This record gives sequence, structure tokens and C-alpha cells, in this order.
Amino acid sequence: MKRKQTYLPFVAIFVALLPCINVAYETKIIDLPGSRNQLKLPTVVGPESVDFDPSGHGPYTGVSSGGVLKWQGRSGWTVFAYNSMHRDKDCVDNIDEMMESKCGRPLGLRFHNASGNLYIADAYHGLLSVGPKGGMVKVLATKARGVPFTFLNGLDVDQETGEVYFTDSSNHITRREYYMVVLTNDTTGRLLKYNPRSKKVRVLKGHLSYPNGIAMSHDNSHLLVSFTALCQIHKFWIRGPKTGRFELFADLPGYPDNITRDPKGGYWVAMSQLKIDDPAGAEPEHAVALRLNQKGKIVEALNGSLTTSISEVHERDGSLWIGSLINPYVGLYRA
Repeated sequence: MKRKQTYLPFVAIFVALLPCINVAYETKIIDLPGSRNQLKLPTVVGPESVDFDPSGHGPYTGVSSGGVLKWQGRSGWTVFAYNSMHRDKDCVDNIDEMMESKCGRPLGLRFHNASGNLYIADAYHGLLSVGPKGGMVKVLATKARGVPFTFLNGLDVDQETGEVYFTDSSNHITRREYYMVVLTNDTTGRLLKYNPRSKKVRVLKGHLSYPNGIAMSHDNSHLLVSFTALCQIHKFWIRGPKTGRFELFADLPGYPDNITRDPKGGYWVAMSQLKIDDPAGAEPEHAVALRLNQKGKIVEALNGSLTTSISEVHERDGSLWIGSLINPYVGLYRA
């Protein structure tokens, strides 16, 4: 009996330490020679988000000229969609952030597979769409409840209903000054939904702290929304008894950007920067993206030193297509 009692303190200590024990996850370095490729853009920069059309062609991405480009393999990039400023000499090859309010800045974009329509969240020009053949975009909405969009950002499409979910990160701070959303603790962001049948926009939630990337869950029951300033991802239920409610999904070690579904039932989250006090103290190779499982646990990390400012990771056919708000290429990593 005494022998059993001597073990009790050790058992108690072990149980108490369990919450502090980190579960190991796989880490891959994407800057190794031969591990990545660069699909270099012609004269523009900033392929923030990528997607493929219903036939699997692409990727497509929005860039600093205000247009959307399509990857044609050996033929390189071609212009797929454009706005009314596409012939303006200041916008054709624009890489100047000071010009993006004029030229437009496509951020989140996704295809609706049934119709072939591409939906685009332009940070300045509003919610846009273009048909399967491309061409001039159509402006679907520039405001909600009478309040103009100021910083449209993330976007995803419910493939069952065709409804479009998107975020407006702030109602008075523009994309070019995105850092001010964090520095001023801005909470004027909104989560919105566009109904293509009624052609109306509905505000699902307001007074949000820097809502950014957004993704439909695998079962279409909820959205995942990244809150950049909070370093968190939250669920927002769109079906079932919890409809209209937020709940915490994941605390992250950095500032999240776009979220995409992966083929394993989880999600990729791009991180623009680690949550550290001194950036100079970061590891030479640090996490630029995380794979989360259905419970919000980290199961894989992509580390990089040359590959920075990641805005999105899109997994398709064993490859990772990597977007960035500043780089002059779409990254391609063979997973």
C-alpha cells in the first residue's frame, strides 16, 4: 500500500503537465533546391489568391494591375478578366500601391463550379464577377446597409447554393494601410453574404476585428474566418442550431491570412508573420503556413526563409500553389 502511495505525487505531476506538452507535427521546408518552382508574372505583382476553373484549368489569380490572370502552361500568363481601367496606361503594368484605389486590387477569388462564374473581392471596386469566358467584370455590389465597402478581402462560394461569402476588413481603413487595422484595434469589419438569385448583400455580422480569409467547411455547415489582429480562426455557423454564432476554432502562432480546404478534410492557413516581439529574432526558417485538422489542431507546417509574405496555400493534385500580396510570381511546391 505504501509503495502505491509513493507513485501518486509523480502521477499527479504528470497529469498536471499534460496540457503543456506540445503535440509534434510534420514540418516541411519549401525553400530547398528543387522543391519549388516560380510561375513568374509578366510585369505585375501580388498574386494574392489562386483558384482553378471547373475544368481544372489555371491557376487564376488577381494582380496589382487590377486584372485577373490565367496560367496557360508553356504560353505563360494571359489576361482573363479586367475592369474598366484596363486600358489606362497607369494601370496596365501597375505595381504601385498608391495607384491601386484607381486600378483596383483583386484579393479573394473563387469559381462557382456549376455556373463557371468567377467571383472576386476587389479591395476598392467591390464584389465583382465574370463569366466562364472572362472579359470585363461585372460589379455586383459596392455597399451593404448603405455603408460602402472599404477593404474587401477574403471570399468563398457555397458550391451547393451559389451564395458568396466575403469579408470587409474595415469600413474606413483601406487595403494599402492594412497595418493600421491592427495598430488602431479597428473593429469595424464585417462578414457578408451575396445571394445571386436576389442579387442582394446581407450583413451577417458587424463590429469585427480584422476579418480576413474565409473558407466554407467541408460539410458546408459553417465558415472559417481568420481574424488577423487576434491571431485566431473562428467558426461561423450558417446551418443548424448554432446558426449565426461564432466560436473559436484555433489559436495561431502568427497572423493568419487566407484559408483554403485541403483534400484531407482539413485546412491550409497562410501566415503573413509570426507573433513575435522582435522580428530579427525569428528563426532563419519559420512557419509561413499551417495545415489544421477538422478540430483546429496543427498537423503540418510549411517553413521558409526565402518564401515570405504568404497570403494563400491552395493544394491540388499533390502540389501546393502559393499566393503572395507582394511577390512577382505564384509559387509551386511539390508536396
